[in-house]
Amino acid sequence: MTDQKFLILVVGPTAVGKTDLCLKLAKKFKTEIISCDSRQFYKELNLGTAKPSPEELAQVPHHLIDSLSIEEEYDVRKFEQDALRILAKLFRTRNVVIMTGGSGLFADAVVKGLDEIPDVNPEVREEIIREFESRGLEWLQAEVEKSDPEFYSQADRFNPQRLMRALEVYRGTGLKFSSFRVRKKVERSFKTIKVGLNRDREELYRRIDLRMDEMIGRGLFDEADALFGKRSLNALQTVGYTEIFGYREGKYDREEAIRLLKRNSRRYAKRQLTWFRRDPEIQWFHPDQENEIFAWISSQMA
Repeated sequence: MTDQKFLILVVGPTAVGKTDLCLKLAKKFKTEIISCDSRQFYKELNLGTAKPSPEELAQVPHHLIDSLSIEEEYDVRKFEQDALRILAKLFRTRNVVIMTGGSGLFADAVVKGLDEIPDVNPEVREEIIREFESRGLEWLQAEVEKSDPEFYSQADRFNPQRLMRALEVYRGTGLKFSSFRVRKKVERSFKTIKVGLNRDREELYRRIDLRMDEMIGRGLFDEADALFGKRSLNALQTVGYTEIFGYREGKYDREEAIRLLKRNSRRYAKRQLTWFRRDPEIQWFHPDQENEIFAWISSQMA
């Protein structure tokens, strides 16, 4: 068995077709899949996070899907540790492992390592929390966009914890949160082969809208209803749930909730692409280009 180990990282926007390709890659290389989709870690979140189906999960062993409860505290640093531990175990008997997801920060943590972001006086965070609770998400979004437009252009704007962290660092250090994310990447014991999937915008947006209709038909509103009492948890501050919570709170009707679900999912896809396009190491393909993808991966292993 060769000493060289390969991590095939498959990234791209929501609904682009990552799951199908990764199942084929895992079967081709007789290996397993690690999820770096931060929304799919939580066992209570199913329809709204577009997890692989039970049938798909049964085809190939998957790691870190349904690994947490929404009640648990979890962050990208813990994910980095968990993913590297799983990789070390899998690489004992395999030369290739697949990792996939749409969470760019989590993928980068495994491939490049995390930047050392300084601790900030807790009073700064407490003040931001108080302001957020009194002034709301739109105020928080505006503050982060003003203080760090680069981070804001790539961030999950419906995740107040992530936004508050960026604002906390800015207020506590006087430096932009994005400025701490530029250090030289760490050296890993494996080589990463990065595959990006994308489609024409109209085609992608059509798939996003269609998948949202399918999620709703399968019971997305019921799933969100069951979680309504826990809607303040960080894990639930995400597209696919916040829109339905707003409907249940009487802010708008069901038709508007569905419009927002689709619009915000399209915006989420756009932010994902903005993040991944910064990385020149990603080789981009249409998901239908399977032969080209397999050939390019083989060339990188030669």
